[in-house]
Order: sequence, then structure tokens, then C-alpha cells
Amino acid sequence: MRRLPGQLWLGAAVTAVFVAAALLSFLWVPYAIDGIAIANRLKPPTMAHWLGTDQFGRDILSMLMVGARVSIAVAVVAVGIGILLGVPLGLWAAAHRGAWLDELIMRGNDLIFAFPSLVIAILITAVFGPSAFNAILAIGIFNIPVFARVTRGGALSLWTLDYVLAARVAGKGRLRISVEHILPNVANLLIVQGTIQFSLGILAEAGLSYVGLGAQPPTPSWGRMLAESQTLISLAPHIAIFPGLAIVLTVLGLNLMGDGLRDHLDPRLRRLR
Repeated sequence: MRRLPGQLWLGAAVTAVFVAAALLSFLWVPYAIDGIAIANRLKPPTMAHWLGTDQFGRDILSMLMVGARVSIAVAVVAVGIGILLGVPLGLWAAAHRGAWLDELIMRGNDLIFAFPSLVIAILITAVFGPSAFNAILAIGIFNIPVFARVTRGGALSLWTLDYVLAARVAGKGRLRISVEHILPNVANLLIVQGTIQFSLGILAEAGLSYVGLGAQPPTPSWGRMLAESQTLISLAPHIAIFPGLAIVLTVLGLNLMGDGLRDHLDPRLRRLR
């Protein structure tokens, strides 16, 4: 049995810390996130408040724990939207390569790629207003062409292999071949891409919240914590440092895990080693 790459273990450990904090926040947080205490505002880290307090006297550790579940939930649902819609489109396009439907799907993907998730979020917000749901929708829409392209690219190379040709000779239709033979063999690509998009989803959610398009008060958000701290960073740098570190470490952990999964699952990289 092959050993798992060290970066996979490191990335998984870092990610597990933030996932555990998010899950723990459903049961317990050190202080109530809506507990405003002006007398304790901008306190540095102490034994009572391990990461200090913000401009309203709220405990930063508690805010980060609840903000973790918001960021993770947004990223998970957004990636789920990309997988549920993008993978079938990619399989369909690969099964009908060169047909008008393949061209339609690919040109539709190009159209979505022309508008970054922030622009899509602004358009959605202009119609429906800012919220975590609209952030999920914007990031999810941007994930659809990503998974469609990855699935199509991986599937196209499989349609010429002998076992797929044998399945066609046996009378299996394109849909059945796609589900039974193609999808299991591109699953490793989708797992790696899903990990990468998960990290990008957290980063996108933080960016949207930073400009006021993500989760709205009183729900904590790492991006909004950064936005609110920028005018006070000279007085209390900790209120910007800790949310920034949370974003950086979570994205770094997920990227390391994605790279480790790629090294472990990609047979071409295994042959090079």
C-alpha cells in the first residue's frame, strides 16, 4: 500500500482544525457572538479572551468559530451546485463530442467564465439584495463551468479506450456508458478539483463579505471582520490579524490537501516518481 503524501496529511490536519471549530460552534462558544461589551472593546489577547475582543467588545475567538461554519457552509453548498450541474453537463458534452449540444455547453461555459463570481454576485445582489444565499448562488454558478470542463476533458480521453468501445459494441447507450464507465474513472479528477474549488469558495465568500455582499450582520463572517477592522488596525492589529490568518490557513490547508490528493491519485505522477 502506497504511503500518502506528507502535504496531504498536513493539509488535512489544518483543515480538520477549522472544521472541528465550526462543528463545535454549534454546541459551544466561549462567549455569545451578540454579546456587546463596550467596556471590553479592543482588548488584546488575554486569558479571558484568548484572541482579544473587537470594537464592540465581542470575543474574536467566538466570532471566528461561528464565522468558520458560515464560510464552510457557503463553500460546501457552492461546490455541490458546481458538481450536481457541471458534472452531468461535462459527461453529456463528452458523449456527444462535436455535436451542436457540445458546442452550446462549451460556449455557455465560456460566457460564465467571462464574468467573475464577484461580478455575478453584484448582479444577483442588485436584484435580490446581499445575503449568504446569494453568495452561495454566485459562487455556485461560477463552479458549474469549472466542473463541466474538468469532467469533459477527462471523459474525452476515455471514450477512445478499448473497454468503452467494448461497451458500445455490447449495445450500451451513451448515457449508461457515461454513468457506469466514464464517471468512476474521472472521479479522482473531480475529487481533487472539488478540494481546490472548496478552498476558492472560502476565499470568494470572504471577498464577497468584505465588500458587503455575503452574510449580513449579526451573522459573523471572516471577510466582514476584516472589513470592519481596517480602520482600527493601527490601534488593535489583532482584530485584523486573526481573521486574516484564519482565511490564509484554511485556504492553505485545503490547497495542500488538494495537491496531496492529486499526487496520490494521478497515475502519471506516480509513474514519474
